[in-house]
Amino acid sequence: MLKRPILIAGPTASGKSALAARLAQSGGSVINADSMQVYDLLQVLTARPGSEELSLAPHHLFGHVSPAAAYSVARWLDDVKPVLDELAARGARPVFAGGTGLYFKALLEGLSQVPPIEPEIRQSLRKAAQTDLARLYGELERADPESRCRIKPGDSQRIVRALEVVRSTGKPLSWWQAQDGGRGLLAAKDCIKVVLEPDRTGLRARIAARFSDMMKAGAIDEVRALLSLDLPGDMPAMRAIGVREIAACLEGTLSVEAAIDKAVTATAQYAKRQSTWFRNQFGRDWLRFGDAQAAQAAIFRLTKAE
Repeated sequence: MLKRPILIAGPTASGKSALAARLAQSGGSVINADSMQVYDLLQVLTARPGSEELSLAPHHLFGHVSPAAAYSVARWLDDVKPVLDELAARGARPVFAGGTGLYFKALLEGLSQVPPIEPEIRQSLRKAAQTDLARLYGELERADPESRCRIKPGDSQRIVRALEVVRSTGKPLSWWQAQDGGRGLLAAKDCIKVVLEPDRTGLRARIAARFSDMMKAGAIDEVRALLSLDLPGDMPAMRAIGVREIAACLEGTLSVEAAIDKAVTATAQYAKRQSTWFRNQFGRDWLRFGDAQAAQAAIFRLTKAE
């Protein structure tokens, strides 16, 4: 039997990784719930747990995917299941930590069962997205206006996904998402669910300090290695914050200082979007804390008798 699972969501740089490691230190394991920390080449740039966190508890699903792979929520769920089975076999506690809200929703609610997409349709749309994304966005407005309202004009990955579904199945993605997604891997009532909501000013300062450290710790070399793979620009790994800015730095079109400034701003904007998403999508059964220390104290109280 699993010990009561702990789910820790929050914006980037809010202290999730260190908190998860401390909570898992006594008989638990940390499971990644961040869509960028799955990629093997991007250890520094995606702020994967460092040696200190790794020494405290076992960690799973970090850096196990090639950047050339188009990893998905469905694949993540497939990867999570055997980890949960292994932890249940030894009565361990899973501690999920990450900033990808859809991972948490899928974990608790399951996924709508979209039929397989025809490869030719997917390839055709990806090719078209590289040269005529505006036309595809217009097509999406006609084919699936509900999805279109949630997708920005420049989000090629989500535009392609919505269109490939409607072209392959004859029904819009919004229709499939409204269907019964089945059961999640965990029952929400059995979990301790936490959202970190740090002060925005302090968070930006931590983001700036962290990105400066990343640049010194090898982020430039990581991006250089990623670019050498010559991947399409719409692959998820290529969209990691900092890749575009450091690439411009390597090309000589941005100074190191300007690249850092742009990446910090982009990261702060992303953190704001994450916080808004958690606020709108997670209900009152999620405990909310302004910092990791307060969350840790509360979780220790909840798990003390277990």
